[in-house]
Amino acid sequence: MPGAIIERGDRVTLRTVERDDAPFVQRGYTNPEIRYPLGNLRHKNLSQIEAQFENFIENPSHAQFLVCLDAEDAGPGHPDDGDVTPIGAVAATDTDQVRPELAYWLVPEYHGDGYGSEAVALVVNHVFQSYDTPSISAATLDFNEASRSLLESLGFTEEGRLRKARFIGGEYRDSIEYGLLREEWHERDES
Repeated sequence: MPGAIIERGDRVTLRTVERDDAPFVQRGYTNPEIRYPLGNLRHKNLSQIEAQFENFIENPSHAQFLVCLDAEDAGPGHPDDGDVTPIGAVAATDTDQVRPELAYWLVPEYHGDGYGSEAVALVVNHVFQSYDTPSISAATLDFNEASRSLLESLGFTEEGRLRKARFIGGEYRDSIEYGLLREEWHERDES
């Protein structure tokens, strides 16, 4: 069950990830429609996710959230069953470093409706409001056009390419690195 609200957008809410959310988060490691575009080649069982999960959610330099659709009466704290539908996850890792990195995914039935763009924008805004960092980065694989378009629509700039960085689906694929400066984000908000 997702936890308290951290950020709220027009349609999605970012809520804290709680220990009992591990089965939902496992979808990012088991569903090929999610895992391959992320570059997660190895699936993980629930006990592996729970072990990794403990380390991740307890790490103060990682900000991880569930992307949720909230019912109108969903409260800001721990919601009642049925008041919140988790549809994905988004994280900013290494927030104590100069350049935190974003990672995100949505379950496939919610692709293409703008939920991902809204969730990533909320996290970018959260990072720049909460952490003293001049920039934020994200990486995507060359074939993941949806992710590349999402980042570019939010003002991220392609900064580099790691050639043949991942072996996916029987072939090597490039990883494309993106970056967004704090002032670019603020300029975007002002216009």
